[in-house]
Amino acid sequence: MIQTIEETPPTAPNYPVPPATIHPEHVEAGDIRLFRNPPWRLRMSLTDRSYLKVKIVRAAPLSHPSQYICFLDEKDEVIAMVKEPSDLEKVSHQIVREELDQRYLTAVVLQVHSVKSEFGISYWDVETSRGRREFVIQNVSEAAQWFGETHLMLVDVDGNRFEIPDMTALDKKSLGYIGLVL
Repeated sequence: MIQTIEETPPTAPNYPVPPATIHPEHVEAGDIRLFRNPPWRLRMSLTDRSYLKVKIVRAAPLSHPSQYICFLDEKDEVIAMVKEPSDLEKVSHQIVREELDQRYLTAVVLQVHSVKSEFGISYWDVETSRGRREFVIQNVSEAAQWFGETHLMLVDVDGNRFEIPDMTALDKKSLGYIGLVL
């Protein structure tokens, strides 16, 4: 008589299981309500849930800055993402714009006064929509992002963004300085 031995599957170690977090799989923009209470704390209600601390970030800040907005909870986990923020109700849409303007401060470069480059680091002196600024870029090839042939975004060592929406609108001297480092 032949005896067969059935293998029993190995058991997993007895680790505590974290509580399940339920996030909506599909969220309609119209179901999202943003509000501040107290005035410095952003909160959100979403159908039958409320979130006491919410952060708003762009999912694609360089390629699609006005679309794909993410709402994060206090642990920076995604609660929801909206493709078109304009689909939100009016007050929530205004709050999204205010929060994104604060988080992603971008200055438009109007003129380049000077650019000096030493050992892969460039020092910029520019006139922007927010006044004259000096900033430093380490490795221009990584810090410069092109959107088409004439639209350029520069990100400095501190994460500040400097945008040139149309290179052809700059004066020849400014273009010459930019040509030295790009």
